[in-house]
Formats: sequence, C-alpha cells, structure tokens
Amino acid sequence: MAALEIQNINKFYGATQALFDVSLSVGTGEFVTLLGPSGSGKTTLLKILAGFEPVSAGAITLNGQDVTKLSPETRNFGLVFQGYALFPHMTVFDNIAYPLRVRRVGRAEIAERVSAILDLVQLGRFVNRRPNELSGGQQQRVALARALVFKPDLLLLDEPMSALDKKLRTDLQEELRDIHRSLGTTFINVTHDQEEAMHMSDRIAVMDQGRIEQFGTAFELYRQPKSRFVADFVGKSNILEGVLDRSETVAIFRGHGVELALPGCARKGGPADLLIRPEDLTVTREPATHGAIGLPARVLHSTYSGDRALYTLAVEGAPEFLAYGAARSGIFDDGESVTISFTPDGCTLVG
Repeated sequence: MAALEIQNINKFYGATQALFDVSLSVGTGEFVTLLGPSGSGKTTLLKILAGFEPVSAGAITLNGQDVTKLSPETRNFGLVFQGYALFPHMTVFDNIAYPLRVRRVGRAEIAERVSAILDLVQLGRFVNRRPNELSGGQQQRVALARALVFKPDLLLLDEPMSALDKKLRTDLQEELRDIHRSLGTTFINVTHDQEEAMHMSDRIAVMDQGRIEQFGTAFELYRQPKSRFVADFVGKSNILEGVLDRSETVAIFRGHGVELALPGCARKGGPADLLIRPEDLTVTREPATHGAIGLPARVLHSTYSGDRALYTLAVEGAPEFLAYGAARSGIFDDGESVTISFTPDGCTLVG
C-alpha cells in the first residue's frame, strides 16, 4: 500500500500554470527525490505537500486520509529547510525539543526523545551549544533531528545540503541514508543535484516544466530513459539523432555516419535518438576491435580526476562526444588523433 498518493495535481498562479496533472505513488518508508532544473516545479510540489500552497486541482492522501486541504500544522509532516531555520537564541536541546513542547509532550518524554535523536544524528556532545557555535553540517543535523523528533508521518527535505561543501554533502548523504533506514519514515527530498538524488533515493521523479518526465530507480533513469530530456539531464550523455530502419529481422540505426544494428529492438521505424553514455565508449590509438563501431576523432580537451579522465572529442559530421578513459598510465593529449568505439549493448534508443 502506498503511504502517499499525489493525484492529478495542477497549480496555477493567475493565468500561469506551474504544475500539470502531477501524480505520484510513494510507498511506506520510501526515500523519493524530486529532481529537476530550476523552474521544473519540484519546489512548488513540495510546498503543496507541506500545505504552504493550495492546489488548484487534484488531491493528496496519506495512509488513506485526504490531507489536501489540511493546514501545515495539522499534517504531522516534518520539514527540513535549505537554510536550517534554527532558533539562534536556543541551545541544540531546546531547538530539537521545540516541536515536542508545542505538542505539550511531558518533560520526561521530551528528554528521552531528544536524547535518542541526538544519538541518531551523532550530536550528543553538542547538546548545550547554540547554532552559531556549530558548523554548517552540524546545524543541518540539528534541523534534521528537530524534524524527526516528533515522529512525523512524512519528512520533506527542501534542498537541505545545497549550502554545504562537496565533501560534507557526501558525508551527510551517507548519514541521512542511514537515518532513513533506521527509522523507516517516508522521505520526500527536493534537489537539483543528480549525484545526491541517485546516491540516496529509492526512486527519483525527474521533473521538467511542471511535469514528471519519468519516475523510477536511478538505474532505470540512467540506463532506460523514457525521454530525451531525461537522457540528457541525468548524467553525462552522447545523443545521436537519426533514423531507425526496420525489417522483419533487424533494426538498424543510421545517423551522423553511424550505422548500427540493434538486435532485439522492438521499436517501430522512424526518427530516433541513440544514447551512448561516456563510460560505454572506448578511446584508443588503435582501430576499433571486431564487432565494434569505430569513429576517428580528435581530442579537444580532457579533465583529469585521478582514477580516470573525461575527454571531449571532435568527430567529423557529428556532435562532440564525451568519453571516459583510464588515466593510470597517462592521458591523451589535446589535439591527438584517436579512435572512439562502441558496441550495440552500450547503446539505448530514447523515447
């Protein structure tokens, strides 16, 4: 049974429509991320879930209860803001205890619950500090603890790590995932960071222009994108525009000098986009091996990242290609002539 059902949500601001028939079914205890560029509608949807924005049409149910018109304070949802929103004059203990005191929880139970959640977020020794005495990552954990201490039915996270440096973001992603597994609370996270979404989420809803383009696991979005937008937005990609020619026995993609048979392809013929991820390309100084498609290319520039290099390559008659290559024994020079090659099992037809 789904914990959260979002049914045909539409949102208008005057004559401008921000959300178009958005529907999602989120399972109990799932970690779901709304992912998309600025203006895609993900934050608007989160505000509607929190009760900060009314819907223009549609319904929201949680565990079978219609919460569409409930006020924010009666929804029993936790919310972690991008800017933490901690009370600067309160200690860590008092910040976390605040929602319990508002609910008139007894003093002994408050102490017990705050102690337990402080252990979970590993902040027990900072209990008497104020926010200005904490690092950004510690403040974020206090905000998370405050949102979880009253045992919400749903936790909403509004880009909670966007203000942190990359190393700290990565560490907190691990911690947040562990906390989610420990509690089993349903999480809805909003971010524009693809790595964050793919690392933490059970499923991801990719949004664009107020619509959900695809809802699935990280693997499904990356390896089985249902639209060109998803293929281009999630991860790095090479997309070749062409035509799929079909016979009774074989489907052949043709475009930008590439002719590639696709065994097992059931799609109808017609215009098609071929997706090749950078890690599915091989960059060598030698010709392509038997069974692979090889294209002569020139290295435009490379980005070295220790374990591998990312190459931008020029191919005559085609868009620039991106390809990863091993960097243990050095990298190709800018301007060097190389061969890029790939096989059908590294290609996906999009849309």
